[in-house]
Amino acid sequence: MLLIAALLFGLLASFAFLYPGAFNKFLPFYQLRPFHVSSALFWIITGATAGIIYYKKEAFNLSEENEKTESSFIVLWIGTILAIFLCYALRLFGGREYWEFPPVLSIPLLAGWMIFMISYYTQLAKLKQAKPLYIWMWSTGIFFFLITFVEQNLWQIPWFRSSFLKEITVQWKANGAIVGAWNQMIYGTALYLMVKISNNKTIAESRKAFSFYFLGLTNLMFNWGHHIYNVPAASWIRDISYIISMTEWVIFISIIKDFRWKLEERDRLKHLIPYRFIIASEFWVFVNLLLALLMSIPAINRYTHGTHITVAHAMGTTIGINTMILLGSLGYMLDVDEQSMRLKRTIKNANLLTQVSLGIFWLSLVVAGILKGYRSVSLNIVDFREMMKPVMIAMTVVSVSGIGLMVGLGTMAVCYLLISKKKSIGIELQHGKS
Repeated sequence: MLLIAALLFGLLASFAFLYPGAFNKFLPFYQLRPFHVSSALFWIITGATAGIIYYKKEAFNLSEENEKTESSFIVLWIGTILAIFLCYALRLFGGREYWEFPPVLSIPLLAGWMIFMISYYTQLAKLKQAKPLYIWMWSTGIFFFLITFVEQNLWQIPWFRSSFLKEITVQWKANGAIVGAWNQMIYGTALYLMVKISNNKTIAESRKAFSFYFLGLTNLMFNWGHHIYNVPAASWIRDISYIISMTEWVIFISIIKDFRWKLEERDRLKHLIPYRFIIASEFWVFVNLLLALLMSIPAINRYTHGTHITVAHAMGTTIGINTMILLGSLGYMLDVDEQSMRLKRTIKNANLLTQVSLGIFWLSLVVAGILKGYRSVSLNIVDFREMMKPVMIAMTVVSVSGIGLMVGLGTMAVCYLLISKKKSIGIELQHGKS
C-alpha cells in the first residue's frame, strides 16, 4: 500500500509541477511532494524491516518469537506513518528533507525503531553459530539507521541551527549516510534470497562476500562526502568519498554473477519471479553505478548537483534496485511462483512494462538534468523560467513514463495484496478446522 501511495503521489506531483495552475488550488506541488517522498521512504524502510522480521526466524534458528515486542513496533511504526500522512493532508509541516513532517513525530518513530532493535539484538545474542554475511548486513543496517536518524534530527538543537552552513552540511551528510544504512538491510535481504533460491550457503560465506560487506560498511560511513561537494570542506574529504564511491556496487554485481553461475535450472524455475527481480536489480545497479561514478567527479558534480540527474540517480536506486529487491523478497514470502498461471503472467507483463517505463523515465530525468546544468552553469541563465523552458519538455516525458510505472508497479502491488489476502483467509480456515 505504501508503494501504491508513492506511485500515486509521485505521478500527481509530476503533473502539479508541469501544470501548477490546475493543481495549486486543491493539490499543490509543495503538498504532494512530501506525500510522495515519505511514502517512498517508508516503503523502502518498512519493506526492509518486514523481510528481516520474516527471515530471521529461520536465519536465527528461533524456537520462540518476540511476537509482542514486534507487534508493538509494527503498531507504533504504522500508526506514526498514518499520523504523518494526516499532518500532510492538513498541511502541517516543519521537518527537513526526507522527514518533512512536524518534528514531534520523530519521537514515536525513534521509539518504534528502538523496540525493533531490542527485539532483533536480543534474539541475535542467542545465536551461537557462525553468522552468514546477510546477518552481519542486517545488524549493521539496523544500528546505523538509528545513528543517521538521530543525526538528521540534530537540527532541532539550537547550536546546529546557529549557522546555516553547519546545519546544511550535517543534513546533506546524514541524507547520504542513511541510504547506506537501509542499503545494508536490503542488500542483506537480497543475499539471503540468493542463498535460499540457489541452496548454496557459500554465497554468503565467501571471502568475496565479506569483502563486499566491509566495502559497503566503508561506503556507509564515508561515501556521503560527495553529498557536500557544494559546501566548503577540506579537499581530502572529496578525494576519499570519490575513491570509495567507485567500489561497493562493483563487488555486488560480482556476487550476483556468481549466484547466477552457480544456480541450477530447477532452483531458478522454482523461484522464477524472485529470480527475475534480483536480476533486474543487477542491471539497475550497473546503470546507477555508471551515473554515480560520473556524479562523484567534482568537475561534473558542479553541473549535476541539485539538477534532475540527482533525481535520476535517486529514482534509479529507489525503484530499479531497492524496489526490485523488495518485490523479489515479498514474492518469496508469498510463494508467488505457486500461484495460478494467469496471476504469474500478469506479474511478468507488469514487470516488463515497469522496466521499459523506468528506462524512459530515468533517461528523461538525465536529459532534463543535463539541460538544466548546462543552461545554469555554462550559459549562466539566472531567470528560472527561461532556464527551464527546454527542461519542461523532458519533464513532460518523465510524467508520461510515470503513468507506465504507476500501471506496472501498481499492478504487481495489487497482485501481491490479493495473494496476501488469499493466504490470510487460508490460515484463518486452517485455524478454524483446528
